[in-house]
Amino acid sequence: MERPVTEADLAFEHVPETDQSFENALTKALDGDRLDVDDAIELLTTGTDSDGIDRRRKERVLEAADRRRAEQVGEEVTFIANLNNNVTTACNVGCLFCNFKDAAHTFESDTEIETAGFTKTPAESREIVADAVERGIYEVTSVSGLHPAFALDDEHREILGAHPNPKEVNYKPPERYDTSPGTYAAQLSAMSVDGVHVHSMTPEEAYHARRGTDWSYEEVYRRLRDAGLDTVPGTAAEILVEEVREVICPGKISTEGWLEAMEAAANVGLGMTATIMYGHVENEAHRAMHLKRIRDLQDRTGNITEFVPLSFIHQNTPLYEHDVVSGGASIDEDELLIAVSRLFLDNVDHIQASWVKYGDEQGLKMLSCGADDYMGTILSEEITKRAGGGFGEFRSFEDYVEMIASIGRVPVERSTDYEKRRVIDPDDPPFGPRLGPKADGTPLLTREEREERAVPIDD
Repeated sequence: MERPVTEADLAFEHVPETDQSFENALTKALDGDRLDVDDAIELLTTGTDSDGIDRRRKERVLEAADRRRAEQVGEEVTFIANLNNNVTTACNVGCLFCNFKDAAHTFESDTEIETAGFTKTPAESREIVADAVERGIYEVTSVSGLHPAFALDDEHREILGAHPNPKEVNYKPPERYDTSPGTYAAQLSAMSVDGVHVHSMTPEEAYHARRGTDWSYEEVYRRLRDAGLDTVPGTAAEILVEEVREVICPGKISTEGWLEAMEAAANVGLGMTATIMYGHVENEAHRAMHLKRIRDLQDRTGNITEFVPLSFIHQNTPLYEHDVVSGGASIDEDELLIAVSRLFLDNVDHIQASWVKYGDEQGLKMLSCGADDYMGTILSEEITKRAGGGFGEFRSFEDYVEMIASIGRVPVERSTDYEKRRVIDPDDPPFGPRLGPKADGTPLLTREEREERAVPIDD
C-alpha cells in the first residue's frame, strides 16, 4: 500500500509507505493496543492508500485521541507560572531551522560587526529571576546558544584553556568577549532563587558542557544538578532520525547522543520533558520513528513528564530563506501530530499544546485533539519570536482561566513535575499563581505592563 512519492521523499531512505491499513491502525488505537511505527504513519497520513489528508478520517483520529485523553487525564487543562531566561544568543552551530542565534564571533570585543544579540552575566540572570519570583513565578526555563566561552564549571574552564587546539573544541576564553556568560554552574546557581524550579540544560547544552573532556553525561548532569538544575528540557531533539538531522542541523548532537544524554539525566535523578520539532523537511515516517524513540526512552527511564510537539515556524529561518522549505506544517498536520502523539505515547501522561506556536484559537483546538497542558505564562519568549512567530510572549492566569473555561474544561495550575496542582474556580477572581514560594494569587503583571507585552510582533 503506497502513496505517490513526493520530491522531498526522494532524498530520504525512510518514506511513508506501509503494508498496514488506516482502518486496522485506527482499530488498534481504539482498542488501546500499543501502536507500531506503521500504525503511526497510517494515522498521521490518514492512510497511505491515497494522497493528501482525508478530513473525515482525520476527525476519527482526533476523536480517538480526545477520548484517550479523557480516559488518561480527565477534563483538567494544566498550566504553570514560569519565566524564560535565555542566557545568550551567541552560537556557532548554525542550525538551518533557527533564527534565535547570532554568530558568536560578532560578540567578540575586537570585532567591528555590531551584534543584534545578547549575553547575560550570572548576576543579570539572578536579578531577572529574582524579580519574576517576587511576582509569583516558580519555574524558570533557560535554553541558550552555544557560546564558545561557556564552560561547565571552573574545572572545565581550566581544561578547555589548556587544550592544545581550542578551536577544535569550540572554545574561546571569556576575555575575548564584551560580556562573559560565566559558567553553566554559575548561571544555574544564580537562577536558583528562593526555591524556584530551574528547568535547563538540553542534551545539546550538556554536549557543549563536556567538550574537550572524557566526562560522561552522568558526570555532567550530576555537576549541573548539584549547581541547582532541577529538570531537563528535552529540546534539541528536532527529529530523531539522522537523515533529517543531516539536512537541518548537521553540526548538532546526534540522535544517539541526544538519547544517551537524556538517559543519563534520568540516571542521576533529573526529571525531563521531550519534544518534536516538525513541519520542515521531514515526512510522516520520520515523525513516527521519532515517537517510537521517545516511547522507548520513556520505557527505559519513566522520567518524561510531558511531550511537547513544536510546529516549525519557518519565517526568518535559513531553511526558508534558502528555499529548502516553502512553509511549515498545515493545520491538519498539527492536529494529527497532537492526536497521534496521545495515541502512540501510551507511557507519557501529558501532551502539551503550544499557544506560542499555534496561537490561542488553534491552541485551544489542540486541547480537543489529545492535548491536556497549555504551557505557561512565559514572561519572556525570544526563540519563536526571533524566528518570526506572531503570537506574543505572555499569557496571564486570567487569560488561561477564561480560555479553558470557554471550552468546558477545568483550569488547573500545576508545578513543573505535575505533583502540585490547584484547581481554579472561574467564578472566584482575581486569578494569579499560588503554588510558588512567593505566589499569593496576585496577577503577575499590572494592567499597564500586560498591555505593553501584548503588542503584536511585527512580521
